[in-house]
Amino acid sequence: MGLISSKQFKAKQAQVLMLGLDSAGKSTLLYKLKFNDVFVTLPTIGFNVEMIETGGSITLTIWDVGGQHKMRSAWSDYLENIDGLVYVVDSTDKKRLEESKKELELVLKNEKIKDVPVVVLANKQDLPEALDAVEITRRLNMKKQCHDRNWYVQPCCAITGEGLSAALEKVTSFAKSCMKSKQETFTIFRQD
Repeated sequence: MGLISSKQFKAKQAQVLMLGLDSAGKSTLLYKLKFNDVFVTLPTIGFNVEMIETGGSITLTIWDVGGQHKMRSAWSDYLENIDGLVYVVDSTDKKRLEESKKELELVLKNEKIKDVPVVVLANKQDLPEALDAVEITRRLNMKKQCHDRNWYVQPCCAITGEGLSAALEKVTSFAKSCMKSKQETFTIFRQD
């Protein structure tokens, strides 16, 4: 039997779901967060999952689910027991932004994630035609769609890593808060 550090036992695991349309850059973002390197990725059929050490008392298990049209109907299967939702948009794909908005709205209406916080990653900010975070916020109608939960829009670039440190901090903070809230609800429920 191997020796395991006490830190491994103390770290809590948060389940984070990463969604977005195909070609938004989800897998590239996931691997940049995990390995701090850029990998050539193919469209995800099914899902990728990676554990990200945050350097604190929490480990994020990030589920990157494929965004092709045929996969989106399965997104609801992944919504149960998550502590955070990361929604990735291609900030340069103005033609598909309305489609992305509709898919996000469908996810947010699901009762399984009623109180789950959302971080939108406005990816591909390195390209000159990218919409900024303010415009992504407006076009996704975030203030209305997320009026009942914590949310944040972070501009980023999966290739350069710009904005990913701030995104990881926000996801971690939101996930901790969500886990604490669930624990408090569970404690109150057990007392009744």
